[in-house]
Amino acid sequence: MKKVLLVAFLMVFTLMAGMGQVEANDGFFEIRGSDTQVNLTGNLAEAFMDLNPETVISVTGGGSGTGIAGIINNQFALANSSREISEAEMEQARERGVEPVRIVIALDALSVVVHEDNPVSELTVDQIGAIFRGEITNWSEVGGEDKEISMYGRQSNSGTYVFFREYVVKGDYSDDKMRMNGNAQIVEGVLSDDSGIGYVGVGYTVDEGEVIDGLKMVNVAIDENSPYVSPMDPANVADGSYPVARPLHHYSNGQPEGMVREYIEFVLSDEGQQVAVDSGFYPITDEYREINRENLGW
Repeated sequence: MKKVLLVAFLMVFTLMAGMGQVEANDGFFEIRGSDTQVNLTGNLAEAFMDLNPETVISVTGGGSGTGIAGIINNQFALANSSREISEAEMEQARERGVEPVRIVIALDALSVVVHEDNPVSELTVDQIGAIFRGEITNWSEVGGEDKEISMYGRQSNSGTYVFFREYVVKGDYSDDKMRMNGNAQIVEGVLSDDSGIGYVGVGYTVDEGEVIDGLKMVNVAIDENSPYVSPMDPANVADGSYPVARPLHHYSNGQPEGMVREYIEFVLSDEGQQVAVDSGFYPITDEYREINRENLGW
């Protein structure tokens, strides 16, 4: 009997996906996409479900590309993405009758991490870019020991891969970069490699407010004439002095409605933003609150 009900439920859900905006169905809706946002969104969903026990929210990863493709194909209620949707993707969505709406839910200081035994603790954006392009290959070239650099990064369907390539690498990644499936794998790689360097969402570098044992977070400067600042200080993210900060997004098809809207209202509330902080990320600034107000029309 349960199988029959499940099949019926899936048929209804699939039909809804083909007819218009995917809304909460019998109190259930799905969020899929960015691996960077999986833990954050899972914590937000759990907090919302605690307040609304009749609701069930499914949160899965797969990368920002997976999330955006899903919202273009109207497969689930919300997409997670650590990058903005591109013009080409927006055009593709509109050809399918989908109108993606950008909602900034938190800020991330994309963190550059090395092994704790690595003496290098400061790098400029240009130096980091040169490392990941394969132009700087030895730590001695940036003030470290005479050791070959090993690089840990993400696969191409990751929003973090795209953001880091656009704002830091500014070119093609070196073929020597190891492509990991998620932030946690990058952290594990650097922890076991004293020549390693990686880039991860700040929420994956801390445990109860402290940097994970064995890991060192690099202070980053815009250029050699600028101060080196830590991604651990929220003020550096809020005022833009940390140069590799970025917004994290939900995307919906059109204005969210019903239970999905209630969830978004919770995410953007003081309580929801505290969940983001407790998850290791940062609250949205007034600039992004205004963007959300314009996009949502609230």
